[in-house]
Amino acid sequence: MFVDLEGLFSGSVESVEIDYSFPLSDARKSGENPFSSPVKVEGEIFNHAGLVELDADACFSYTAMCDRCCELSTVEYVVPVIHSIVSHLENEEDDDEYIVVPDKKLDLDALVAEDIFLDLPPVHLCKDDCKGICPVCGVNLNEASCDCKKPIDPRLEDLLSLMD
Repeated sequence: MFVDLEGLFSGSVESVEIDYSFPLSDARKSGENPFSSPVKVEGEIFNHAGLVELDADACFSYTAMCDRCCELSTVEYVVPVIHSIVSHLENEEDDDEYIVVPDKKLDLDALVAEDIFLDLPPVHLCKDDCKGICPVCGVNLNEASCDCKKPIDPRLEDLLSLMD
């Protein structure tokens, strides 16, 4: 979705409400599309003392295999999308504080998608306290316990004999 910011930059419009959804159907992780529903974006773009500000939230469901227990799980995320937007920079330096839109049109889908990918955790867990699977017998420790003994590091076996 492209948003025309001409009115905000000129001051003729004070704010533009944002309330729409878009699919991230091209996104892939491990060959699968983890976005099980469209991304819902709500917020506004407003002129604050001559500076155009974007303040929105992106809400979406993320479905993937848990990286600890290998169970398919869905987690709901809300990612803040907060940016300052300018039509040009006074200095030619590349400044990461601002989104520069020389034609005064903002590609909101690309900006929101970038914020989502930067905000996603590197590891997908079904829940924060996921116990994972037993490395010996492979049982899901969230559902059952096992009687497996942890293997002893062969380099430390001699120290274990001292304890006896």
